[in-house]
Amino acid sequence: MSNYKLFLLRHGEGTWNKENRFCSWVDQKLSENGVKEAQDCGKLLKEQGYEFDIVFTSILSRSTQTAWLVLEAMGQEWVPVVKSWRLNERHYGALIGLNRAEMALQHGEEKVKLWRRSYDITPPPIDESHPYFLEIYNDRRYTTCDVPKEKLPRAESLKEVLDRLLPYWDSTVVPEIKKGRTVLISAHGNSCRALLKHLEGISDEDIASVTLPTGIPVLLELDENLRPVKPRQLLGDQAKIQAAIKKVEDQGKAKPST
Repeated sequence: MSNYKLFLLRHGEGTWNKENRFCSWVDQKLSENGVKEAQDCGKLLKEQGYEFDIVFTSILSRSTQTAWLVLEAMGQEWVPVVKSWRLNERHYGALIGLNRAEMALQHGEEKVKLWRRSYDITPPPIDESHPYFLEIYNDRRYTTCDVPKEKLPRAESLKEVLDRLLPYWDSTVVPEIKKGRTVLISAHGNSCRALLKHLEGISDEDIASVTLPTGIPVLLELDENLRPVKPRQLLGDQAKIQAAIKKVEDQGKAKPST
């Protein structure tokens, strides 16, 4: 029997998801479709009778905007929302802003898959010559972190995402779950995948094939040691979910030139 319920949610489609670009730490709002995904997610959770006690998000707008829209659709706008950079998307370094399909054409689909989905391969780091460097590191939100700005990542593997996420999970999220509170983490594809790897004990190899579509809530039922008592559940219309997973997996494939 499960003691606790934890919900993970990859934010709704962002404007750069739509354009198939590596968004990472560039702050983007939700696309029109992403707003609908978040609202539909909230309606589904409400219909299924779920209630949240606390929500955790990253400090990127698409993550917090998703949480707000979900709570609004559920009629639970009063639920506390706590933000931390430690739930941010993976830092894709020098790849930020690039189009995945164009990169696959240039570098090969396997190389792009390694950069996107592998556990311990770090992409080339961002530097001051990168067009989005100043937009990221001059942003005031990064003066609020629990580490100095100069110690923030310049590129990350999924392993490094988990390394920076786990202290926050252990110190801040776990105590809320163990109080019996129902927690929603509205974050990003890779911060959610990193957490799934930790909770489910997924191997370094198998994590590459774990795909989370945007706007689909994932329910984890956990025992007293915060280990899953049953497989994760992606909630909603299963045919639509499988189509959404395929869409994400196809993002790193080369598109033939026309």
